Amino acid sequence: MAYPFPSDAWVQALKEAINTSQAYREAAKTWEGDFFFVIEPDDTTTLDKPVTLYMDLWHGECRDAYVVADPASHRQPEFVISAPYAVWRQVVTGELDPIKAMMTRQLKLQGNLMKIMRSVKAAHELVRCCTMVPTEFPDQPTTS
Repeated sequence: MAYPFPSDAWVQALKEAINTSQAYREAAKTWEGDFFFVIEPDDTTTLDKPVTLYMDLWHGECRDAYVVADPASHRQPEFVISAPYAVWRQVVTGELDPIKAMMTRQLKLQGNLMKIMRSVKAAHELVRCCTMVPTEFPDQPTTS
């Protein structure tokens, strides 16, 4: 079963992948922080409005993950990373390194870049977890 990206089902599957990854647990054992990942519509997707995913990462595990219905009324996380859908697709599939994408502003970061730079291995393991989630993208036809 493939999970549509971005969706609550997809981010829940990612949470499970993170929490079963020994490599992520080891790489992120000293990391803590929560995120909004904002996926903005572009001309490569059928999304008609931004989708905000929330993740709470704490010392090698994901404590919570879900789609945020109303980001304005949600408590603000430590980090907000936003980009058009096409950029997120490249990150989720492992085609684009998230650290390089932040450095080149393909991913726009609000928060402490230096804190993220101190945990590059954890960021890479997080993306590896993304690639383990069977993903269906809205611009692809649904397969049965």
